[in-house]
Amino acid sequence: MVLEPVLAEEARGIGALGIDWVTLVVYLVNFGILLGLLYVVAYKPVLKMLDHRSRMVRESLEEVDRVRDEAKRQQEELEKRFQEGRQESQRLLVQAKQMAQQYREEEATKARREAEQFLVQARETVQRENEAALHDVRVRFVDLAVLAAERVIERSLDREAHREVLERMLEETTEMKEG
Repeated sequence: MVLEPVLAEEARGIGALGIDWVTLVVYLVNFGILLGLLYVVAYKPVLKMLDHRSRMVRESLEEVDRVRDEAKRQQEELEKRFQEGRQESQRLLVQAKQMAQQYREEEATKARREAEQFLVQARETVQRENEAALHDVRVRFVDLAVLAAERVIERSLDREAHREVLERMLEETTEMKEG
């Protein structure tokens, strides 16, 4: 029991916790050496790897932003082209309608001109045929009148002189009817 007071003295202070100073110093030196080795061997490469990874992530994010901006720009450009295409198609549609209307008007005008021309030609043809028929009737009338005059007079007069007299008489009769 002689050891009890020595143990009791040691039991007061840090010894009461069951910690040995020598062992603690050895553990602390070992821990310091281990930290130094880890710092040199592992910490710098891990930091380098983490820096590299963060740089890669940052570059990837920048690339994503760039691609997003590019996609947005292309989308806007496509929308602009789409609007331009829509406007162009509307313009072409209006132009086609105008051309169709103009074509219809030209064809209607052309048809009216042809109809008028046909009517003029038909009137001229009817007029010529009327004049030819009238002339034929006059010639036959003169011939009949000369023949009748010859029979009435029973002598033969100059046929050409009779024709002139009768034609003059016919013209005067026609002028009287028209007037």
